[in-house]
Amino acid sequence: MTDGLRYGSGRGWLVLAASVVGSGIAFLDSTVVNVALPAIGRSFDTGFSEFQWVINAYLITLGALVLLGGSLGDLLGKRRMFVAGLGWFALASIGCGLAPTIEALFVARALQGLGAALLIPSSLAIVQQAFRPRDRGRAIGLWSGLAGLATVVGPFLGGFLVDTLSWRWVFFVNPPLAAIAGLLAVRHVPDLRPGGASRPDWAGGALATAGLAAIVFALIQGPVWGWGSAAVLAAGAGGVGALAGFILVEARVSDPMLPLAAFRNRQFTAANLATLPVYGALGGTFFLLTIQLQNNLGYSALEAGAATIPVSAVLLAGSAQAGRLYNTIGPRLPMTAGPLVAGVGVAWLAGVEPGAGYWTGVLPPLAAFGAGMTLTVAPLTATAMGALDDHRAGLASGVNNAMSRIAQLLAVPLLPLAAGISRVDEVMGMRFSDGFSRAMLVAGAVLAAGGALSWLLVRNPTGTEQPIG
Repeated sequence: MTDGLRYGSGRGWLVLAASVVGSGIAFLDSTVVNVALPAIGRSFDTGFSEFQWVINAYLITLGALVLLGGSLGDLLGKRRMFVAGLGWFALASIGCGLAPTIEALFVARALQGLGAALLIPSSLAIVQQAFRPRDRGRAIGLWSGLAGLATVVGPFLGGFLVDTLSWRWVFFVNPPLAAIAGLLAVRHVPDLRPGGASRPDWAGGALATAGLAAIVFALIQGPVWGWGSAAVLAAGAGGVGALAGFILVEARVSDPMLPLAAFRNRQFTAANLATLPVYGALGGTFFLLTIQLQNNLGYSALEAGAATIPVSAVLLAGSAQAGRLYNTIGPRLPMTAGPLVAGVGVAWLAGVEPGAGYWTGVLPPLAAFGAGMTLTVAPLTATAMGALDDHRAGLASGVNNAMSRIAQLLAVPLLPLAAGISRVDEVMGMRFSDGFSRAMLVAGAVLAAGGALSWLLVRNPTGTEQPIG
């Protein structure tokens, strides 16, 4: 397999299936829990700040450690880390489903994020490295569409499980899917181990995790306890200090999990900067939309999940074509136009208020949002992955995934804060509904800024540039 797999070959389809199913359950869990939040709140008698922690406990460890997971894949083998991550994720999912208290659920969700941090970067790196160069754009496009599809299918699946069984089943569905992906990987994924760092960057991983956790704690608890609270101030200062320490460690250690030299590549830097507003708006929008549909428009969990199907359908239908578009015209135009179209759709969601009809008030903006994300996701991912040499595929995947998860992590507290709903006691009624409308306008503006950023910073490859390794 010196030249790589062909797109459309039998083994190529099996490798894609393993990668998509494996990463899909991790992406699925980023959103499937959203629709279960009202049920979880009723089960444990909790409110909005606990909702934020159910989401962010997962995103903190995923966002902070996905870089370490990528470097471990480069060092120990991508297939090995992919399978190990699947096993860890499955066990942590069982822990989530059995959680007796909200605090136990927070802990199990953090452990889930750790497993996802191992499997997600190896999943994309497998696709990048296993296929021959001429087929990578199409393979990554399909991976982006199907794996990203899980992000939006999640609310529908979660709603079905919550309404027919229990919120706990949104976690129990993961182990059998992990088993299928693991079996496919062991039997069909090549053992891609080009070599990488000589040892893991444990200090960097610890500082990144501590820094993100402390900053998110301050952002979530600040509106509740007061910004002058000693605990909030200490957490904020400690988080900034830990992240500053992380940068210092990465600049000095021999084998950093985030080699700062990679950011000398303008294309790599541009793609990852563009990732922040795009995925931040995506995460914040779906976090608030599923709550708004259930608590203020009277949707059941299943109905709230089903409402997002148009986004899934557009992503599924168009992502492979978006990958081909990237190969034909380059990334700059799709990465500019896509967020602008998506931003229009999200701002349009500001009209999703009590009394709004689905066919006129919910479906059109979601269709526009899906069209914009379809234009954006595959070119953005391919640009980030293609900017570095193949032997740093795990690093490229890890950084891009870290940026997307950190963006979602920060959006969960920042978007409600910007909309003035961080201190609501009840996630229903006009106060929350008005804040939801303001949040959608803010998220639409953030997406538009992402498109402008791509236009300014992303460039189409000339054929003479060499990736930085």
